Amino acid sequence: MTNNSEPLPLDVVQVFMRVAESASFTRAAELMGMPRTSVSAAVQRLEALLGARLLHRTTRRVQLTPDGEAFAQRARELLADAEELRQLFQYGPAALQGRLRVDMPVGMARNLVLPRLPQFLQAHPALQIELSSTDRRVDLVGEGFDCVLRVGPLTDSSLLARPLGRLPLINCASPAYVRAFGLPQSLHDLAAHRLIHYLPGLGARSPGFEYLDESGQTRLVPMAGALTVNNSEAYLHGCLAGLGIIQAPEPAMRPWMDRGELVEVLPDFRPAPMPVSLLYAHRRLPRRVQAFMDWLQDIMAPYLASGTAAPGAFSATAPG
Repeated sequence: MTNNSEPLPLDVVQVFMRVAESASFTRAAELMGMPRTSVSAAVQRLEALLGARLLHRTTRRVQLTPDGEAFAQRARELLADAEELRQLFQYGPAALQGRLRVDMPVGMARNLVLPRLPQFLQAHPALQIELSSTDRRVDLVGEGFDCVLRVGPLTDSSLLARPLGRLPLINCASPAYVRAFGLPQSLHDLAAHRLIHYLPGLGARSPGFEYLDESGQTRLVPMAGALTVNNSEAYLHGCLAGLGIIQAPEPAMRPWMDRGELVEVLPDFRPAPMPVSLLYAHRRLPRRVQAFMDWLQDIMAPYLASGTAAPGAFSATAPG
């Protein structure tokens, strides 16, 4: 690397890190609200200052060079230190500043987080929050999220996780379905029943009806079904329409059951509770991200415990 004594501008380092994390100049430009040419120029300026090639550029993707890998690791620490220094003597409501980009399931965003978000933003008026709510599993690093809220087993071992608790699941059907097919009394009865299949990617094979046996192991009963869906809204409303049995978070189903619009099915054969976690990419989090995660954990705690759940607080996401 060069001995150039010119200091490294932090804004240029930030642009480089966004390109490195998203593996795309175009995506980095979108995330930062900048022209792509400006992003490219910033990276070229940084490489010139360092006297090193940081990125391999091809028509299809962008990859870090060995020098780029080494620089990105230190740059991440540098930006975290700069964030701490900038806010070191800031107190009060304006102490937390900047942009937060988060993702969570649709039901959690709509019924749990958004109704309480005005109070959080009133306490921290200098924050700007970009809230994504989708049933698909976003790419936390590639899409530039600070943290994501996940319901279900974790598969990406490269991310850091804060476990929040476990969400109980329940088997449900509508009164219309029960009138048409009857109420199953045993697992053997399921052969004459229908399951609404939930698959994030349509075309895959559904595992069937899941339940915990006496030893605590998950077992599967293959079931027929006329409907397969790929989002939680269709899953719930298909059940309300009498199209089959679903297995969904109990807090989300309880209001419908209290109104008599759903009934519990096979209460002795519930699925295993689903873990709820906050995922993030780096151990050193900006204070704004840490504060939001702490707030999110606090408002969710009663619904992951034995307290009364807010109506529809959780997406009706099928297990697995």
